[in-house]
Amino acid sequence: MQNNKKGYLFIFLSLAGVSVFLMLPYLDILMKSFSSVSGGEVIGLDNFKQVIQNEAFQVAMKNTGRFIIVCIPLLLLLSLAISIYIYENPRLGNMMKTTFLIPMAIPITSVVLMWRFLFDDKGILNGILCSLGLDTVSWMNGSAAFWILVGSYIWKNLGYNIILWLAALATIDPQVQSAAKLDGASGFQRLVRITLPSVKNGTFIVVVLAILNSFKVFREVYLVAGDYPHESIYMIQHLFNNWFRELELNKLAAGAVIDSAVLIILILILQKCWKKGGTKL
Repeated sequence: MQNNKKGYLFIFLSLAGVSVFLMLPYLDILMKSFSSVSGGEVIGLDNFKQVIQNEAFQVAMKNTGRFIIVCIPLLLLLSLAISIYIYENPRLGNMMKTTFLIPMAIPITSVVLMWRFLFDDKGILNGILCSLGLDTVSWMNGSAAFWILVGSYIWKNLGYNIILWLAALATIDPQVQSAAKLDGASGFQRLVRITLPSVKNGTFIVVVLAILNSFKVFREVYLVAGDYPHESIYMIQHLFNNWFRELELNKLAAGAVIDSAVLIILILILQKCWKKGGTKL
């Protein structure tokens, strides 16, 4: 009975913290999204109409969606392949995990300096092109900016996702793998029949965390390109930051509600797909 009381107390304290620091502020934003900025008068869906019809919002949502569609599958597949290799070769595991986790420990300012050294108009890459007699490229002011952002995100978050995949792979019973090897199963057969089905439940968590982390790429782009970067990397975070600076709080509240609603719907769809897939196995 005493243990149950401790458990209820722990849950109550956790719920209270979430309510105070997350739920109550979100409810306040929800109320402001239906109100005017000046007098707090309820104006219905007017704020949402302004946001949806805003050209900058459309561009930002399109770029954010494109970034997620392109970047997340690349990150998940690459990190899964590397984690399976580490799992199959434990002797190299510690060294490889340390190598891929180093980018996470590098401060953002150092990453930004690296970007500028490499991709500035007078940076290292353009210096190499000049030495070869080729025309220089405005890396951060053209279509290449999007792919630079994708590469930077994958490089920065690869190690984190590898650790998540390795945690899922650790749940596989080694005896099952040993038995499959004794039965003559090839590496590909073990991958398809044992490894991938075993990490299926953990995949949902890895995908959701990868999507949520993809909304944290704003700092690097902001420090390199400022408030208004090239159109291809103008993300939803840039728009929210500009609205906040201009004190357009009604648009900011409505945009935040739309953004959170899209994320919740996306996660619910993923969860439903995972549950359907689980019933078929």
